[in-house]
Amino acid sequence: MALMAPGTLPRPGCPAPSQAPSRPGAGPVREDQRVAERAGTEEGRLAGGLPYLRLGSGPDLVLLDGFNPCNGNPTGLARRSILLLLRALAESSTVWLVNRRPGVPEGVSMADLAAEHATALADRFGAPVDVLGVSTGGSVGLQLAAAHPTVVRRLVITGAAHRVGDLGRRIMVRVAELHERGESRAAHREHVRMSAASPWRQLLLGDLQWLVEPLVFGRGIDRSDLVRTLRAEAVFDLGPRLGAITAPTLVVTGDQDLVCPPDLVTETVEGVRDGRLLVYKGRGHGEALIDRRFAQDVRVFLTAA
Repeated sequence: MALMAPGTLPRPGCPAPSQAPSRPGAGPVREDQRVAERAGTEEGRLAGGLPYLRLGSGPDLVLLDGFNPCNGNPTGLARRSILLLLRALAESSTVWLVNRRPGVPEGVSMADLAAEHATALADRFGAPVDVLGVSTGGSVGLQLAAAHPTVVRRLVITGAAHRVGDLGRRIMVRVAELHERGESRAAHREHVRMSAASPWRQLLLGDLQWLVEPLVFGRGIDRSDLVRTLRAEAVFDLGPRLGAITAPTLVVTGDQDLVCPPDLVTETVEGVRDGRLLVYKGRGHGEALIDRRFAQDVRVFLTAA
């Protein structure tokens, strides 16, 4: 898989991974700057061009990003939100938020993405490291642990399973098709079907995401890499290889996850060699990450004897 050519310009709204963070003290001090000062942030690229944002202190924890229209590190409102979201994890871990590299090729598979991550993590850490995968990042994390066991010490996934459910697959394919046609508003309405069951909420939340996205990520986003990643996840199925995962694995899910329903999550936990399951009642797809119990549950699992 070809790497991004040196000097490639960032897409509008998707800053280059090496872009320096906002200098604390320049203008009014925002909450994200306070969090950055407390946690200590750094950003750059791992081997192969994978962008990372590092914050916190303590044992290393690699967080594999989920559904994201951009390839670079978050800026502006997106950066502020992620710093606040990861603050609890960063209190006891050095969190490495790792995103896919720019220039995802046509026909990419989850195995391809996991192989790139394996090379980057082995180069950076030189020893097995704890990995936390969220949604699409959870699929990459499972593939990573199965195909590259020497890279992963312990694995936590949330909003993911050995494959997405039938509804999730249909939604991913449809979102990819709509983005390819330039129908961004319709794509957002389709995407929120992952978390909103009622049609009126889908319209309301979809339009809200569509309106807010330019404020968060900027305008003129090239979604080619996102579309290719969505298509890869839609056909991903690690079921036959779950037994190859030797790393202790914690799966945290919500009982209302429409993308990875409870039966698939249970199959995932039962399929790995050392699997554990936590279910948060009332939480939907990816919402376990925002639950106040999540950071402590992850901490207990990662530090267990």
